[in-house]
Amino acid sequence: MRLFKFSFLVLILFHANCIQSQNLVKNPSFENFEDCPKELGNVTTDVRSWSRATEGTSDYFNECSSKMGVPENFNGTQTAAFGKGYAGMYLLAPNNYREYLQGELNQTLKKNKRYGVTFYLSLSEKSILAIQELGILLSEKRIDVQSTKVIGGESFINGKSLKNYSYKKAYNPKFYIDKKGWMKVYVEIIAKGKENFITIGNFKDNSNTKTEKTKGTKSASYYYLDMVSVMSIESDFYDNLEVDKVYALKNVLFPIDEYKLNNKSKFDLKVLYNQLKKNPELFIAIHAHTDNQGAKSYNKSLSVNRAKSVANYLIKLGVKEKRIQWYGHGDEKPAVDNLTPEDKRKNRRAEFVLSKRRFAPSANRGSFAETRFEEDN
Repeated sequence: MRLFKFSFLVLILFHANCIQSQNLVKNPSFENFEDCPKELGNVTTDVRSWSRATEGTSDYFNECSSKMGVPENFNGTQTAAFGKGYAGMYLLAPNNYREYLQGELNQTLKKNKRYGVTFYLSLSEKSILAIQELGILLSEKRIDVQSTKVIGGESFINGKSLKNYSYKKAYNPKFYIDKKGWMKVYVEIIAKGKENFITIGNFKDNSNTKTEKTKGTKSASYYYLDMVSVMSIESDFYDNLEVDKVYALKNVLFPIDEYKLNNKSKFDLKVLYNQLKKNPELFIAIHAHTDNQGAKSYNKSLSVNRAKSVANYLIKLGVKEKRIQWYGHGDEKPAVDNLTPEDKRKNRRAEFVLSKRRFAPSANRGSFAETRFEEDN
């Protein structure tokens, strides 16, 4: 078990995206407490730097307790992923009852800065339902909603709608269903600036929450939570970009015969957009490609649609149309030989080139020619 815990810690500290090692969450694994827990709904009173965001009674468990113990407690059996304690909350219950966990950050987040959020979940043994999605919300002020019901959607939090916050969904297509082990959750969020708190929970009502049935005795979704981290991503692929150099869009890889962007691709483009916003003098050309499956004419048409979908999303984010053009190359310029399914996946890509020169008026969007520029006067 100690090796198991150490492995998780290594994953957090050395994330592949070069995250800074400092965790900005105070008391991230719920080890610092005022009193050994003796009763339900005790997070706000017992755990330092953590509270509930509503009147829903989130819980705290520790090895020191007999009633709110680890590993045995009222919702089943689970050892801590880290240390001796963890928190628990209902992410779905009858009549839209909800519980949320709210933690303090030891540093205010910076505007347009990218942060990685990590935590670990385990579904309690007695829960019948596993959910597919939960939410992470970053806020400037402490949230204190006088209700036990779901918050989010059309409701307001501290006088603001959910869309006014830095908010990200943590989606699992296979559902958060593991009752024996701990499931790692990781998302990246671009801060709006001035955030001092993180709140974790289910911000959808029962009718809009997708669930999967499991063996249990309670018609609800109760989860244990451990080791919450918010870390600044210091090294970013889109930092220090050079002009007139071809860059592959890191997370924009298209499925076969498709040109629509998924959420991962859109997040990647938001990061690129922030760089374009900081450098309004730059122009960008999008170049999209296909693998060698299919007719040449079809592949060229598909690649144009892929390039156009990338360009249109950047325009939607705020890039002015005069700063962007797009081009499709079909299967004419593979990044690697189309020998294996993985090679083909790598070739279904999009790339971009930055320039300080304006686009020539005669350059046609959607053509298969090379990008053409004219010199600034």
